[in-house]
Amino acid sequence: MNNIMTILKGFVLGIANIIPGVSGGTLAITLGIYEKLIDIISNFRKKIKDNIKFVILLVIGVAIGLLLFSNIISICLDKFPFITIMFFIGIILGGTPILFKKVKKHKTIYNIIIFTITFSIVMIMTFVGNSERIITLENLNILKILGLFFAGFVAAASMLLPGISGSFVLMLMGYYRPIVDSIKDLTHFNNILHNIIILGFAGVGILCGLILSAKLINWLLKKYEIPTYFGIIGFVMASVISIFISAVSNTLTVLNIIIGIVMFIIGIFLARVIGDK
Repeated sequence: MNNIMTILKGFVLGIANIIPGVSGGTLAITLGIYEKLIDIISNFRKKIKDNIKFVILLVIGVAIGLLLFSNIISICLDKFPFITIMFFIGIILGGTPILFKKVKKHKTIYNIIIFTITFSIVMIMTFVGNSERIITLENLNILKILGLFFAGFVAAASMLLPGISGSFVLMLMGYYRPIVDSIKDLTHFNNILHNIIILGFAGVGILCGLILSAKLINWLLKKYEIPTYFGIIGFVMASVISIFISAVSNTLTVLNIIIGIVMFIIGIFLARVIGDK
């Protein structure tokens, strides 16, 4: 049962990382695996058999989510953006009570300032850089390959920060669309070698970014646990507002609002059920 739940959590993470604005780090917190992921990435050789098993199961779930839903999520965001985003807002908020319990008795000025700083970072990112650059990867060269590695590195670091979307960072750098298109092409067995090269170099960058940023976050959680959680809460709360703004920027009907609220409730319920396992 635990193995199935780990795959399911990876599945949700995989879908979340397709959607610009939805943070994989935030979802990892609400699903109850954030600290475990950070610890595993930082100290992989400790309990290596258990860590390998957990990572493999999680990656299986992420891969299934990415491969199955890269097309479906695009359609949902085009046709039903409010409903789709409300579902993920529900998942995010469904896992926040555990965060507030951790910091309940530590509301000092210092911690509130940290909350304000991280909250402000996400809100600034929400209103800056809305225009998407697109890097063309049809003809690869050494600079584009290095760019893929760097984009993967930066996106991975941002993925581990709750509230900051790795997809959004890739979009700002111009690599979101070509990487998603490569995943889509690969699922249809088009330009296999070309797409493997693109995803391979981006993947190496992601791996390096995950390891280095995880070590930093792990150190912060051990040395400054409560201030770090105030920072995390700032990221998470701002991300909810940011995602909601993107949702209500579309034309809404009464039916969309009603279904959106229902999906929001389902998201909260799903986060509670999965996060407790």
